[in-house]
Amino acid sequence: MANRTDPAARSIRGTNPQNLVEKILRSKIYQNTYWKEQCFGLTAETLVDKAMELEYLGGTYGGNRKPTPFMCLVMKMLQIQPEKEIVIEFIKNEDYKYVRILGAFYLRLTGSDIDVYRYLEPLYNDYRKLRRKLPDGQFSLTHVDEVIDELLTKDYSCDIALPRIKKRWTLESLDALEPRRSALEEDFEEEEEKEENEQPVDELEDGAYEKDYYRGRSPTRERDRDRRRDSHRHRDRDYDRDYDRERGRGRDRDRDRDRYRVREEKEYGREREGRERERRERDRDRERGRRRSHSRSRSRSRDRRDRKRHARSSMSPSSRRHGDGRREDGGAGREEPKKKKEKKEKKDDGTDHPDPEIAEANKLRAALGLKPLRP
Repeated sequence: MANRTDPAARSIRGTNPQNLVEKILRSKIYQNTYWKEQCFGLTAETLVDKAMELEYLGGTYGGNRKPTPFMCLVMKMLQIQPEKEIVIEFIKNEDYKYVRILGAFYLRLTGSDIDVYRYLEPLYNDYRKLRRKLPDGQFSLTHVDEVIDELLTKDYSCDIALPRIKKRWTLESLDALEPRRSALEEDFEEEEEKEENEQPVDELEDGAYEKDYYRGRSPTRERDRDRRRDSHRHRDRDYDRDYDRERGRGRDRDRDRDRYRVREEKEYGREREGRERERRERDRDRERGRRRSHSRSRSRSRDRRDRKRHARSSMSPSSRRHGDGRREDGGAGREEPKKKKEKKEKKDDGTDHPDPEIAEANKLRAALGLKPLRP
């Protein structure tokens, strides 16, 4: 129940007012001790007392992104939704600067575009110092006008996404706002009048009069021109700011494109090196295979030559042939097989038996065509 929006509160920009704060930041605020102890049961009247006790502003800080009391009070204002008059009184409070910043921040979140420019632009003349807590827990020095400029020109402030508002020159073109008049314009006019009065009479007669006469320029016209220039100064500043922002985005896109191109070139270089390495390895393996096959063929041919040489060396001189196919011994080689056959035939007949009787019997049996005796 303590975290619910007031039932009487109306929706802001088509949603629950508390939804203007991101869900993660909302959950951290609901779990914060300051929210549970100091913000419970606060109303629009008692909220001022807590706002007067603020000592710094900021969003979240620390490793666990702990919300600041300033952010807890902003969340409480979104929850109870105080009246517009109360918020304007917060902004007009000159005694407590953090109360003024709290009201300005709430109006920037929930107010219309016209109300934002109408009530926040006068705060450009407030130059009081403020303490701001950074995300790392340290404090930095800032000023009220700097915080107001951040609310009117930036998209984020105190870790909250600010709703988008129209440009001032757009509202001026629609006659919804009058041209902004600087608070220092009267001081500039007084300084110009003093300078004109302090000039010598001769210079007024010889220089200024001739200048105004021939060029058609007078102090009143100069003053009107300064007013018009001051009225258009903020429009030009908005144009310049938009141009700078777009140029910064374009520069970021170019930087990202260059970074992506360099990454692609590196990856392509690595792939090309890998392909070259694989090709060299394949060529090396192929060359190694060729050498191995060549060495095998050489070893086979060497073995054949050795076998032939060994066969030639093992042959007898009597069996070597000449070119015409004749033997060296001139026919003696043909007679030797015949003698061997005759000896073999003799051995088969059994006539060369050591026993003379058996040898004689075998001769008779050979003559009769019978088989020899073999004891």
